[in-house]
Amino acid sequence: MYPEDRVLVGVVNRQRDAESLLRDLWYRIPLWRMPNGFGAEYLALFFSGQAARPYGVSGIYYFGRLRGVELHLRRHLLPQEADHPRADEAYYRLHLEALLNKTPPILNRLGRRVSFIWTTGERFLAAQDISELARPRPLQTTERDL
Repeated sequence: MYPEDRVLVGVVNRQRDAESLLRDLWYRIPLWRMPNGFGAEYLALFFSGQAARPYGVSGIYYFGRLRGVELHLRRHLLPQEADHPRADEAYYRLHLEALLNKTPPILNRLGRRVSFIWTTGERFLAAQDISELARPRPLQTTERDL
């Protein structure tokens, strides 16, 4: 991973999704969450809820380089959930080359809510807490400051 690589942090909160991801090396994102695409080189996986139980605390334990992207209906990605309310919605299916362990993991000790986080390879490799990943917002200048 290079410092300038773009890293998307995605959330895995169901145990069955974690098991499937670790076995089959793909992750899903609803199209409505990223309507203009995502353009990342890497996907980092934030385990929370049921998926984090084996680790004791929520955090990023795995990441992988993206190998390809496809668009599917949710019902085709998860045929066992064909009656799900979003079964006919479009999802990205992100294929990973391999899953690598994030050592040490990036933990969420303060229990922050996490959705998707965009970060850089440099921040990702240096971070020890989830709060260190987000890019700082640029300072906003007002007329009073001038």
